[in-house]
Amino acid sequence: MTTAFDIADIKRRMAGAVTSLKQELGGLRTGRASASLLEPITVDAYGANMPLAQVATVSVPEPRLLSVQVWDRGMVNAVEKAIRDSNLGLNPNTEGQTLRIRIPELNEERRKELVKVAHKYAEAARVAVRHVRRDGMDLLKKLEKDSAISSDDMERLSKDVQKATDETISEVDQTLAHKEKEILSV
Repeated sequence: MTTAFDIADIKRRMAGAVTSLKQELGGLRTGRASASLLEPITVDAYGANMPLAQVATVSVPEPRLLSVQVWDRGMVNAVEKAIRDSNLGLNPNTEGQTLRIRIPELNEERRKELVKVAHKYAEAARVAVRHVRRDGMDLLKKLEKDSAISSDDMERLSKDVQKATDETISEVDQTLAHKEKEILSV
């Protein structure tokens, strides 16, 4: 057995693809409010573009309402402008240093578009997992060719890699199904 091949590293890299997928899906707008919806927004603050999370606190007081508590009173207008200009179709109402954002219902056409986007994200995650699998299998073949591992070890380890791949792709599919159900629920 050699230390050059590490199944834990393969699994970690595959899990990274799932984590990335979950982050991307979190940014997809559904009918419900989610603080992650505003994560990609940057605010022109203090002469630089800063993530919204660095100038305000985002909370979800109700299922269809986001509350953005701006820390600096002078930044309220900049935060409001950034949210309006974000192409998310959101319209904040200002109350002092707090912005309240109602999340409107999604129409059926928009829901279907979001499902398509979710499928693209999931496919990208599957491709990433397959790339990790290919890298692992290539390394195993190289180790076997260099006589660093026996053919029995090669077969056993390749089954481990395939099992990890199958489990990870199954997790991607489950994550996608959950998000799709969330998007399509009215």
